[in-house]
Amino acid sequence: MKGHFFGYLHSNPLSSASEASQAMAGAAALKPMPAKPGNAWISSDDISYTADEGQCQAVVLGNPRWANSELESIAREKGHAAALIKGWQKFGNNVVENIQNHFALALTDSTKNEALLAIDRLGIGSLYYTCVNKNLVFGTRIDTIHSHPSVRASLDPQGIFNYLFFHMIPSPGTAFTDLRKLGPAQCLHWKGAAWHISNYWSPNFIEQSNRSMDTAADEMLSTLGDCVKDASAQKKAGSFLSGGIDSSTVSGLLAQQSENAVDTYSIGFNAEGYDEIPFARIASKHFGTNSHEYYVKPEDIAETVHTIAAAYEEPFGNSSALPAYYCAKVAAADGIQRLLAGDGGDELFAGNQRYSKQFIFERYFILPKILRQGFIEPIAKQFSSSSINLLRKSSSYVEQARVPLPDRFETYNFLNRFGDLSGMLAPDFLSQIDTEHPLNLMRQRYQEPENASTLNRMLYLDWKFTLADNDIRKVTGMCHLAGIEVAYPMMDDRMLELSCTVPSTWKLSNGQLRYFFKHAIRDFVPNAIITKKKHGFGLPFGVWTSSNPELQALAYENVRNLKERGIFRSDFLESAIKLHQEGHSTYYGTLVWVLMMLELWLKTHKL
Repeated sequence: MKGHFFGYLHSNPLSSASEASQAMAGAAALKPMPAKPGNAWISSDDISYTADEGQCQAVVLGNPRWANSELESIAREKGHAAALIKGWQKFGNNVVENIQNHFALALTDSTKNEALLAIDRLGIGSLYYTCVNKNLVFGTRIDTIHSHPSVRASLDPQGIFNYLFFHMIPSPGTAFTDLRKLGPAQCLHWKGAAWHISNYWSPNFIEQSNRSMDTAADEMLSTLGDCVKDASAQKKAGSFLSGGIDSSTVSGLLAQQSENAVDTYSIGFNAEGYDEIPFARIASKHFGTNSHEYYVKPEDIAETVHTIAAAYEEPFGNSSALPAYYCAKVAAADGIQRLLAGDGGDELFAGNQRYSKQFIFERYFILPKILRQGFIEPIAKQFSSSSINLLRKSSSYVEQARVPLPDRFETYNFLNRFGDLSGMLAPDFLSQIDTEHPLNLMRQRYQEPENASTLNRMLYLDWKFTLADNDIRKVTGMCHLAGIEVAYPMMDDRMLELSCTVPSTWKLSNGQLRYFFKHAIRDFVPNAIITKKKHGFGLPFGVWTSSNPELQALAYENVRNLKERGIFRSDFLESAIKLHQEGHSTYYGTLVWVLMMLELWLKTHKL
């Protein structure tokens, strides 16, 4: 999402002109709105996104649509910020219910001493805030918030622990004390010294369809086509093409709508089990695109990893950020202004293997409780160390199945696999954190949808974690670093709402992932892509680090540098390196990457 903004609102007028000038100086990279500093002020780096009407100032970033015809008309004539001010005057806080698609917005009303902040339903926009000394300070970048004289943020141990758990920091937390970020479909209303966070939208999952699957499938493909058309408008657009279902569908629809051959961008790896370039070539040939390929090498990691760590305002441990960056970098060099990404399809239409896997475990609860607890579990426990593989697997199944959702998702989480955290984390650091906080946050999100099936709860959970604070941050951050815009047609609100009307039994049918979506594209996307095994966009870091001396030295050095941070026990860091050397290189390579990126983030941000 292009653009940034920064602002503040004081419960009382600024006590001195110097405080106003300090705040404005801290946002020197942003262009101030034509308003004098007072108890409310907003600045944007693009004046076209802003509006100032007396006591009200507003800024809207992104590509929103207005459900209200009057506000849509104002947006076309005067801009989205002017429409927001009019909507505020007419609907108050409920104005956000009239905004759709992708956005981040802020409005201050100095007469009422109120402010409204909000981001879109899936969290493509980002917005940080802090309330300190009766002041609300907010912005799309952490560094500008830190520049305000009233903000005294320091590293938050809980935020760092959450990063170790999730490999990113989910909302509402951040890496800094007293600094929070809005979650998807959330708005903040501030009045005086009081503020309130609420969800302005919640999904309404429908399990009984009054239309045939064929009719719904045709509607889905047509809707996605409209979303692709809107996402590519007024820009020289290309698309990511990994060779998977989503990027192939988006690329195909873009090609179908274009008079000339469109440019598609693919990343490959010279590592067995990671390279999907052959499937990207199948899609490119089928749709007649201009295919551009780049093969990431171990040397690229060593050259770029410091830059990637520095680009994120919080520690970020998804290694596929690096291939995403190189893909965007090649596109930017070709003059592409906006890349269309296929992210979101798995989470809207049930494409991740863990969804079907969880239903295998859920069957365990069909058995009577007395049978499970009185007979099966005691016997299975005895088989946990059996030399017979079948018995050992049976024991493992029971052990995982008896853990309820959503906790079961984290069975293979490093923090759970290592057991006692006192052997991993430094005592002082451990004493400052709530080790149950990450799971409690997951449990809270899992229970939020009303009248939702188990599958839809899993999907909703992934909207909040996998998409909002992981995949979107990954792709958006790396496209911005490469100097190119990105759009997500699969995550348009029209697709989101349509997905909620698709019954769970269509999304996941008898263990078949993406059943409905694959049905919809069966005559559009090559069958080889539809039926192929899912790979993802993973970086073979663990494999390469095992054999590349330069990469290994870089990784291990930064892991060992964490010994000086007071976060980990030194012997744990050495054991992480040893496990990577002697154990499963891919699995423990992820651990090494997460640790390395934490150290590089701390170092590049001088923390």
